[in-house]
Amino acid sequence: MLLQMLRVRRLEERCVELYSAAKIRGFLHVYIGEEAVAAGVLESLSADDTVVATYREHGHALLRGVPAGAILAEMYGRVEGCCRGRGGSMHLFDAATNFYGGNAIVAGGLPLAVGLALADKMSGRPHVTVCFFGEGAVAEGEFHESLNLAALWDLPILFCCENNLYAMGTALVRSESQTDLALKAASYEVSAWAVDGMDVLAVEQAARTAVDAVRSGAGPHFLEFRTYRFRAHSMFDPERYREKAEVVAWQARDPITLLRSSMEENGQLTADDWTQLQSEAESEVAAAVKFAESGTLEPVEDLTRFVYSERRAP
Repeated sequence: MLLQMLRVRRLEERCVELYSAAKIRGFLHVYIGEEAVAAGVLESLSADDTVVATYREHGHALLRGVPAGAILAEMYGRVEGCCRGRGGSMHLFDAATNFYGGNAIVAGGLPLAVGLALADKMSGRPHVTVCFFGEGAVAEGEFHESLNLAALWDLPILFCCENNLYAMGTALVRSESQTDLALKAASYEVSAWAVDGMDVLAVEQAARTAVDAVRSGAGPHFLEFRTYRFRAHSMFDPERYREKAEVVAWQARDPITLLRSSMEENGQLTADDWTQLQSEAESEVAAAVKFAESGTLEPVEDLTRFVYSERRAP
């Protein structure tokens, strides 16, 4: 899991550089600081389980198995991207790994996840659908509708709320009268509890417990991961809504540093090990950048392809 978090961190840091160089365009929302959530949760899933994410989803896609090259090529707008360059940063999708977005609408992935879980239940498949979303989604109607239906239909779904305290530039305490989000979920008769989202071991343990319960037929579960993004909401964000001292205080609990320090203290990680992990992550990202930059742009004459299905009706 240390390597997994490091892979995400290096990819995101490189994305910031590429965006600043105007090689990646459009919107870009990086996951730096929140890596423990994706690493810990995805560690607990099987290949047949389904993952639905938000527009801050590069790390989820990478750890789910979408190649780094396909992710960066998508951001570059190249045909070799996971969506042929048509989706960009916020719309990563890969059916082969059961990764269903990349959803740019706040809370938009919640009803999709409920539908996927309903399909699994109706088909008798022993799969779990995991849906990631930020705390800003809790203020949307889809959140309440989705949890209500999941509970009513006893669906095999795990709701993962990445509570980073700010929905764009609005603090949680300014938008929600009840800031205990696990308590809100519990009001729908969904098993729910809060987790330290900066501790990847705590995340993995909580996620495994919840996934095992959901898979065994215990109904929907909800985990509130209390985490923090070290960078602004997006690359366009002037970040005037929070104090720099607050960011620095949270950076002291960097999930990568916390796990690395713990492993070093317990004799589980040497200096050579750490150097090797860094080299592995950096080599993967360097190869991904090279792959993306050597990609091809879609011909202009194909602009309207995929607007309608190319399959003929029987």
